[in-house]
Amino acid sequence: MVSSATTQPEPATAAASGAGAAVEVSGVSFRYGDRLALDGVSFSVPRGEIFGLLGPNGSGKTTLFRVLSTLIPPQSGTLAILGKDLARETFAVRHRIGVVFQAPSLDKKLTAQENLIHHGHLYGLRGADLKERCRKLLDRVGLLDRANERTETLSGGQRRRVELAKGLLHEPDVLILDEPSTGLDPGARRDLMTYLRSLSREGVTCLLTTHLMEEAESCDRLALLCQGKLAALDTPDALKARIGGEVVSVNVREPEGFAARVQERFGVSPQVVDGVVRIERTDGPRFVAELAEAFPGQIEAVRVGRPTLEDVFIRLTGHRFWEAQSETDAAAKDKSKKKGR
Repeated sequence: MVSSATTQPEPATAAASGAGAAVEVSGVSFRYGDRLALDGVSFSVPRGEIFGLLGPNGSGKTTLFRVLSTLIPPQSGTLAILGKDLARETFAVRHRIGVVFQAPSLDKKLTAQENLIHHGHLYGLRGADLKERCRKLLDRVGLLDRANERTETLSGGQRRRVELAKGLLHEPDVLILDEPSTGLDPGARRDLMTYLRSLSREGVTCLLTTHLMEEAESCDRLALLCQGKLAALDTPDALKARIGGEVVSVNVREPEGFAARVQERFGVSPQVVDGVVRIERTDGPRFVAELAEAFPGQIEAVRVGRPTLEDVFIRLTGHRFWEAQSETDAAAKDKSKKKGR
């Protein structure tokens, strides 16, 4: 569960206050039947920012993506993109945003250029202007020399670049991406973020959903979602700075009892997460020596590390990122089985 103390995080900067924002989300909730997928989510994204929605499966990030990309209408709260209300000015919003879906949307039997041309027709683009846009974008994503090859012959990373070119063909001001690096190797993921950074410098606002910590680290700011709530909102560095110091992870035979003894002995508040005793300290290495002296022979293994976004998630929710995802998947499967009876 997300504690009530973390459901209303303060904006990280003055830029997040809403003035001149590209995207504004205020008090948005959404239900699928009796399941609350979004619960009063609010945030603001200034123009030209790379903004990440980080969360495990079932956190609400995909629902929020679907609402922002106008695939489904909002149920409650208000959403605006470039000052246009999504509920009342849906058509106008669609002309200002580019969308890159997680699922592939290319026709593999068409060439890269043909995919872009057909997409351009949907936006009323024709003739020499459309062909020139296709040429420039394919050149920009490094695929001009593959323009006339069927996309089924391209690698996963190259097809993803064609998807990006499609999303940018009508020159949107806001680019919305759902798990953009799905299926990409680490090198292709870095190339993708480098490209998004270049778009950001040109004033394009990039909003992406992700469950990958490395991808989240590359965003300007992050909204951390858990169980439909906004658990935290800040820059990646500021989120990690909340931990303060290092994280000491201790493996012992009886973690609950050991955590209680550590709390009594040192006056700290350990967490037991996935069978590991987790302690936040500013003097990690020295504290490990004190632990070993205080509890000789009880420690099986110990690790000291700088805080990660995973540590932030644990601090806020009390469980690991992937544990939350597994619990959500298990609950969904159980619900599906009950419906099938």
